Amino acid sequence: MSEMQDNREQVARALTIAGSDSGAGAGIQADLKTFAALGVYGTSAITALTAQNTLGVQSTLNIALPMITAQIDAVMEDIGADAAKTGMLASSEIIETVADSVQRWQLRLVVDPVMVAKGGAHLLQSDAVQTLITRLLPLAELVTPNLPEAEVLTGRGPLQSLADMREAARAIHALGPRYVVVKGGHREQDPIDIFYDGQEFVELRATRVDTQHTHGTGCTFSAAITAFLARGWSVDEAAVRAKRYITGAIQHAIGSQIGHGHGPVEHFWLWEQSSMQAE
Repeated sequence: MSEMQDNREQVARALTIAGSDSGAGAGIQADLKTFAALGVYGTSAITALTAQNTLGVQSTLNIALPMITAQIDAVMEDIGADAAKTGMLASSEIIETVADSVQRWQLRLVVDPVMVAKGGAHLLQSDAVQTLITRLLPLAELVTPNLPEAEVLTGRGPLQSLADMREAARAIHALGPRYVVVKGGHREQDPIDIFYDGQEFVELRATRVDTQHTHGTGCTFSAAITAFLARGWSVDEAAVRAKRYITGAIQHAIGSQIGHGHGPVEHFWLWEQSSMQAE
């Protein structure tokens, strides 16, 4: 095909570097479903295996470091990525390995600083927090901590008020990422997120949905931002659209039919809504 022009249409591509959830509500599986739901071709580099369901995490196994690097290289050498995200990076060594690949491939990166699973299992070793702060956050275009994660990253807490969240966003921004979203889902009040670009704060508002079917919300939200970035939206618009998407995914959750604990959100609610309107 030396003289033939490749006329294939370029599709948006997103890479997730995260752990596998055997229950498919969070992690790699949630990310890939989100990418697909939002019209993006998703690829993956698995950093850990988890034996997991809606009731919790039973076991974890970290992937060998050379294999993590090999997965990222294989994707980037052939398919590429318009944006990428990280999820579960369990150890300092894994974070270092991923950070090296992010730098080598100059990935446009969203960092979801996964620390604790919905059921309470720790997914980030305590001694790895500093590595996350010093090696990965400075490479991030955007970081999306929930309130407990923001408390760990800043050493402040408890964070509950919007003023607390704004101060936390400012402190996390000082660690190196260009943009920060401090998620408010753990607040007792409405789940308002604070978006910060280093100068201005924007409140991403939603009404709380009374449901226990919220497994994978953090993964899904950060994956949605990554998908919208891959499709060419600005960071602030991607965050607004992702907030709208995750809110709908919670509202349309089919969790009551999946498992006996914290069920998954409905990643394909937009498709279902469109098909119903078409009928």
